[in-house]
Amino acid sequence: MSRFQSFDGVSLAYESYGAPNDRPPVLLLHGFAADSHANWVRPHVVEALLAADRSVITLDARGHGQSDKPHQPEAYAGGAMVRDAQALLEHLRLEHVDLCGYSMGAMTTYALAGAEPRARSAVLGGVGGRLGGSGLADRAPRIAAALLADDPSTITDPTGAAFRAFAESTGADRLALAAIQQSTRAAAGDATITVPTLVITGDRDTLVGSPHDLAARIPGAVVAVVSGDHLTAVFDPEFRRAIVDFLAGVDRRQTHV
Repeated sequence: MSRFQSFDGVSLAYESYGAPNDRPPVLLLHGFAADSHANWVRPHVVEALLAADRSVITLDARGHGQSDKPHQPEAYAGGAMVRDAQALLEHLRLEHVDLCGYSMGAMTTYALAGAEPRARSAVLGGVGGRLGGSGLADRAPRIAAALLADDPSTITDPTGAAFRAFAESTGADRLALAAIQQSTRAAAGDATITVPTLVITGDRDTLVGSPHDLAARIPGAVVAVVSGDHLTAVFDPEFRRAIVDFLAGVDRRQTHV
């Protein structure tokens, strides 16, 4: 993977796929405790986009994958991941981009799409009507405690236990992930999105709330529901097909403007 220095000197890893063409690249932002490979390459999302003649950029978020992993909560505060994505756009000198995020990456996408004039469209995966509510802040201390527990058998909170198990399965840095949960992150619920938007969730995802409730807050947003829970929905072939079809619709809309 290639690397660049973000706004505060943290070194981040990214990958570019496909040849540039007349359409904006798709920037893929992964979920918490995952990385670009787990969230986008293994589920064949990158492959599907390349087959549709899209160029793709993946970014390992700070604290994840091959990017730097600070253990201080302040390193993740104040919209740091949004600023990282903007720094990557600057580094690559991109004028326009289609944004696509999952879970934590969708929260970043939500904030970025509402603030970034270079964003042409947004795909919000693994999020729903609870985005921007108090649930994330309420469960963050429990997730942090589970990540820091010496003995995972002592974890009694089901959500914390699930995140701990997932972090261990991906080989993630648990101290960095705990620092993210302990940080004061900017709210994701106050953005104003005007670009075409797709909200996509699994039919058994009980963490995020209704995708239709979230779409109702975004003018013109459309919804796709695929098979799976929060961790498995990305592997449903309909997940990647919905993204490709949505972006094709954005392309058609642009040609008629």
